[in-house]
Amino acid sequence: MIAHIFEELCTGCNACVSACPTHVLDPGPTGTPLIARPDQCQTCFMCELYCPADAIYVGADQRGPEVIDPDSIRASSQLGRLRRDYDWAESGEAPDKLADFWRLGPLLMEGSEIAAKRYAQKQAATPAGSTARS
Repeated sequence: MIAHIFEELCTGCNACVSACPTHVLDPGPTGTPLIARPDQCQTCFMCELYCPADAIYVGADQRGPEVIDPDSIRASSQLGRLRRDYDWAESGEAPDKLADFWRLGPLLMEGSEIAAKRYAQKQAATPAGSTARS
């Protein structure tokens, strides 16, 4: 599940907002996107993959948010690892190795449905007049 956006690294391009298939992110008032609906995250890593500044960390636990230490994440060289592992071009264009990512459509749709159901359940369990926060 998406865990952190490093504001100091973010360029405000909003590529992550556009790439997210479940609309977890919103453009932020200061340029840095907001993690607006974390319960809708399906842990597909698309936001992380599309971030040209390597400013997003997505945790591997898809069932709930991780408690992370941003300094530890920066020191771990995890930021941008997915982009490096798949030789994602600086321009944000997919290299040939990533052509198969687009075949994940049905799985992403299933993940989207699971995330939407999880979000709806959490909203239904939230008392009227309060807001659910993760």
